[in-house]
Amino acid sequence: MSIKLRYLKFLILLLLITGCSTFFVNNSPEFIKVKGTQFILGDKPYYFLGTNLWYGCYLGSPGEIGDRERLKRELDLLQSLGIKNLRILAASETSEIKNSLKPSIQIKPGVYDEDLLEGLDFLLNEMLERGMYAVVFLNNYWEWSGGMSQYNTWATGEKVADPENPKVGWGEFMRRSATFYKNEKANQYFKEFIKTIVTRRNKFNDLSYFEDPTIMAWQLANEPRPWGSGDDVEYYYAWIDSTAKFIHSIDPNHLVTTGNEGLMGSLGSEEYYLKAHDSKYIDYVTFHLWAKNWGWFDAKNIDSTYPSTKQKAIDYIVKHFQLARRLHKPITMEEFGMARDNEFYNPGSPSTARDDYFQTIYKLAYDSAAVGAPIAGTNFWTWGGYCRAEHEDFIWRKGDTFMGDPPQELQGLNSVFDADTSTLIILRKYAEIFNNLGLEIIVDKTNW
Repeated sequence: MSIKLRYLKFLILLLLITGCSTFFVNNSPEFIKVKGTQFILGDKPYYFLGTNLWYGCYLGSPGEIGDRERLKRELDLLQSLGIKNLRILAASETSEIKNSLKPSIQIKPGVYDEDLLEGLDFLLNEMLERGMYAVVFLNNYWEWSGGMSQYNTWATGEKVADPENPKVGWGEFMRRSATFYKNEKANQYFKEFIKTIVTRRNKFNDLSYFEDPTIMAWQLANEPRPWGSGDDVEYYYAWIDSTAKFIHSIDPNHLVTTGNEGLMGSLGSEEYYLKAHDSKYIDYVTFHLWAKNWGWFDAKNIDSTYPSTKQKAIDYIVKHFQLARRLHKPITMEEFGMARDNEFYNPGSPSTARDDYFQTIYKLAYDSAAVGAPIAGTNFWTWGGYCRAEHEDFIWRKGDTFMGDPPQELQGLNSVFDADTSTLIILRKYAEIFNNLGLEIIVDKTNW
């Protein structure tokens, strides 16, 4: 048998094993790249309608908290809807904060829960087999997964600041969380963790993460934001630039972005937002949209709050398209959600405001992308799928399974379930539109 024939049979066998017909292009992995204000996959633009499945590695765990059969069912349902881009968590830190995730991936610096890391392996391999892509966040500004505040505690020995403690409060928590950017010891721990994850070898397909095309991008953190002014903001810029540079130094294949939520996560400053994303090591721009959290929307008072919410959302979205254009980078809207009518939490309960909200956002994103705006994708918050709250008060308790709403939130608040028929119809419709958009638009090569 000739060498060429043996090599061809090897490639065919590998494709059959991975279940991914697009894994190799010219015998090389096919990674999502950036050209100008577009994502590129192969020789075509890449657009997507995705979701958040932060808890995927928990379901993928072989331990007691895992449920691999459910995870596969969730991925199959998402795939059937045309949703193939998932924003996932790859980092959680053991914390004394009451509402933080338990168990956690990193028990203390350099000590890991191997079941959860294997769960991440399993998740990524299942996504690979379905032709899905992952946006992976590596830290958290907020308390619910440990995050920056826990790194500070590990580095200084100072007691962690619990925002639910009335003697601390959210303002003090946020101030102390932001000191992470200038805490050298905490960041050394963080970089050691980054290296562990990025260079990890998947147990199910033997791919190192840095060579796995399933991963679209690494995110520095979930919603990192500056605090204060002057030197404090300069530390924030320097942290973004140096951390993104570090990731690129050990992984030249994947994109890197911030995970920032936009102007609302930049103290309302266009200057802060633009400078944070202007680093040459940040490949694309992000923003989030939270109508309830920002005091715009009340699901128990839809008639008087939704019309203005809708207009504010449109204005906020368009503003970020304009800012991305100034940076000449693609942008993704990677978190947005809305409660059901009357803030009911049960699957299948009416969601007229949410459905209109989703349609408005998807139509605006599609119409804008179709005429050349830099919007490249959306990830709604969040996927609940087949999960159900286990208690009548909808409060998560230790030992409960996970859904899209993190444990500190009422279970079902923003989750989209398999029984939310009207919402699923909208998702399927627009996922198909976005998936086809890359086939319709000619790649802009003027700035290659």
